[in-house]
Amino acid sequence: MSNKRIYLSLCQESGFELEYIQNALKSNWITSGGPYVDQFENKLQDYFEQGSYIAALNSGTSAIHLALILLGIEDGDEVICQSMTFSASANPILYKNAIPVFVDSERETWNICPDNLENAIKDRIQKGKKPKAIIAVHLYGMPYKVDEVHAIADRYGIPIIEDSAEALGSSYKGKKCGTFGSLGILSFNGNKIITTSSGGVIISSSKEIKEKAIFFATQSKDPAVHYQHSEIGYNYRMSNICAGIGLGQIKVLEDNIKSRRENHFFYREIFKGIKNAELFDNDNNHFFSNYWLNTILLETKEEMESLRLAFEKSNMESRPLWKPMHLQPIFEQYPYYGNKVAEDLFERGLCLPSGSNLSDEDKDRIKGVIINFFK
Repeated sequence: MSNKRIYLSLCQESGFELEYIQNALKSNWITSGGPYVDQFENKLQDYFEQGSYIAALNSGTSAIHLALILLGIEDGDEVICQSMTFSASANPILYKNAIPVFVDSERETWNICPDNLENAIKDRIQKGKKPKAIIAVHLYGMPYKVDEVHAIADRYGIPIIEDSAEALGSSYKGKKCGTFGSLGILSFNGNKIITTSSGGVIISSSKEIKEKAIFFATQSKDPAVHYQHSEIGYNYRMSNICAGIGLGQIKVLEDNIKSRRENHFFYREIFKGIKNAELFDNDNNHFFSNYWLNTILLETKEEMESLRLAFEKSNMESRPLWKPMHLQPIFEQYPYYGNKVAEDLFERGLCLPSGSNLSDEDKDRIKGVIINFFK
């Protein structure tokens, strides 16, 4: 049996990418923007169906930054953000010199807790600082509680940026994640369901917002024969070559979603007989997760770390869950609302190898480590 490295989450080559890359080079479209960027946006618009407009950018982080700009976030404004997430969800708040306000998770989806969200909004309003936006995340591909969270946001008139970086292919009540918020974002980093090597998009319900996002992403060039700029601009547009990779990848999107979900069923079979480990699952049929990463909770932090080291000894990558933002040195001085749900998840949670290209041999090796560990 091979001892090759099994990584946490590698995207799978489709076999179609090289033709697009070569054609881009031959046509000399090797800069930002270009025909493949337009085609990639159109393919995604078709995927998300009528009424969704896509602006392709160079990263998911850029997409969140531009989303904050499009919503008019200014210096000193407060933006609520789910604490249990990757730092790229929160960093753009500081890019805008705004103030992040972090909210705890709930146990069912591990995402932003509606009760704590409303408590945070009420308290910030009482303190004279109504939040200007909410960043809600579909963590590890699991949709957040859309109905409850959006009902609260609507009640207080606060727009939601829907961070679907990990949730392409997930849905809630049959509607695709990325289409619920005032603005949605996706990431196409190399570890996602599909990749453009690096890239992301903003999803909106307005052609005008899409065009404004592209305007900002291409240095805010005014319509003039010379270079003229009346607003601050950014170099955030996706490149033609990256979009070509995306066009090759999108051909296998459904296959990759199927593979990730099959990984989940593989882990479900293993862990159903292990009492002191809990696979993160959700049998509520309103929630359809792509299971971008499969995750488990163990009884203690020490047990989690021991299993991680057992994987590493067998040349397999696993990783603790995201460390909550309110515990991070760069963010610990900002307001936090909640209890210790996110903290507990971080202490006891482990992400398991979940790539779209796990072979049967890979799965046999993974199963062997788990069974031997819990024997």
